This record gives sequence, structure tokens and C-alpha cells, in this order.
Amino acid sequence: MITDVPGVMVGHWTDPEAMTGCTAVVLPPGSRAAGEVRGGAPAAREGALLAPERTVGTVDVVMLCGGSSYGLAACHGAMRWCEERGRGVATPAGPVPIVVGFALFALMVGDGRVRPDAAHGYAACEAASEDPVETRRVGAGTGATIAKHRGAEHARPGGLGTATSRHGELVVSALAAVNAFGDVRRPGERPEIAPVVPSAAFESTTLAVIATNATLSKLDCLVVAQSSHDGFARALEPVHTAVDGDVAVCAATCDADGDRELVRVLAARAVEDAILDAVSDAP
Repeated sequence: MITDVPGVMVGHWTDPEAMTGCTAVVLPPGSRAAGEVRGGAPAAREGALLAPERTVGTVDVVMLCGGSSYGLAACHGAMRWCEERGRGVATPAGPVPIVVGFALFALMVGDGRVRPDAAHGYAACEAASEDPVETRRVGAGTGATIAKHRGAEHARPGGLGTATSRHGELVVSALAAVNAFGDVRRPGERPEIAPVVPSAAFESTTLAVIATNATLSKLDCLVVAQSSHDGFARALEPVHTAVDGDVAVCAATCDADGDRELVRVLAARAVEDAILDAVSDAP
């Protein structure tokens, strides 16, 4: 699980009745991060600074949210949580926390009037720990569903999953909130291709955070995030559609040596396994 990477903490806020929530991935100070969005319907906050040419190279918190773009308000709570602890990029006015947020659309599940807000984002950060991560129908995965490409009547529960790949001292882990338009595709399976049922936009998205103890540059993190999307394609079909806002963010704590190409392989495996873990209870 993603907390296998030393220093990485995860916390959730969950409303099981309204079927929504958010998940905070709190990174160790100085962690470098970059990411890449694929699919046509992303909902993001501060996503542009993940590009390797941007000035800021570190990230304090990655917030995964239910509630579509409304849920990105949870990031404000993470900002306050970081500010209280003096975390952020140094500026003449004091530290400015770097909180990157991504949301999935699950407003049609449960009570869509309830969405993560600043208080909920703060609560998720306050709950963050290095303990084993609670998964499935929790946090950002609470209202997630999959297999909507066959029509709403075929939709099944999605959720939150996590997995780790290792090579010696190198640790590469992933956390995935799976709310995919497509269905899971397990190793060795090649399901019969089914007609894709047109769906209203913005009802899907899979979000993945990859963490590693490897020492990587911000550009290296982008390359790893790109390879992480291979894990999406191995585990989901169809994937990266016009109604998905799929995103992968890679964060490196820079505590160990690690070859970038090896990290890329391990990251794709970890994301694939995390997606399958998220839906392992689904019928």
C-alpha cells in the first residue's frame, strides 16, 4: 500500500450516507511531484504546476475528492492544515502550501447535494497517518462506480485501492480512486467487446497517486506518471475516454537510489494492482 513508502501518510473523510468523501495523501517535506491527465473530462486544482517546466517542484498534499469540481473545496482545508504546521514553499510572506487536487464525478450516487468542503479536507489531513490504508468504499472512493459503458443498469461499485511493487530497497506504491466509465480487465482476460452506450459527460474518472522512495527529478516524475497510465490500460477497458478525467500523479520522496526506467515498470504494475484492489469486492 502507498504508506509502504516511508513518510507518506493517508487520511480520509467519508460520508457513508451521502456516498461521498475525500482522501488526503500527505507527502514528506521536499517531495518532488509531477503528473499527467488523460481522458477528456478532468476536474483539477493546481494541476498546471505539476508540469516539469513550472517553477515549484515540490508538493505537500495531493487531495482526491468526490463531488466533482465542488469537492475541490477540500483543498482549502488542506491548505489551512499545512499552514498551521509551517509547510509550503518559502516566500517573503511566509510558506505557501502546495496542495494539488483532483475530483471524480459521483454526484448521481447518494446525495449529490453533499460534497467535500474545506472542513472535510482538513479532517482528512488531520486523520492522515502512516498506518495501513483503509480501502474500497471510503474517502474519495465512497461513491465510485465502474462499468458504465454498458449502460447505467450495468454499473457496479468502484472504490479506493492500493498496492506496492518492490525491487530491493526500491519501493513504488500506488493509491487509486476508481470511478471508471469502463470495466475492470483482469490479467489473462480479454472480455468480449461490448457496444459502448453513450453517457452524459463528467460521470466518470480514475485518479491515481504513485509514491516512491526513489530519488527522481520533477521531469523523471512526469515520465513515471506517463508510464503509470499503462497500469490504467491493463486494468480497465475502455480507458481514457472522453468522459473520464483520468490522472496519474507521481511523487518522489528522494530517500533512496533508483533507476528511473525501473521505477516506470514498477509504477505501471502498482497502478494496475491498485485498480484491481479497489474493485475486488465488486460482483
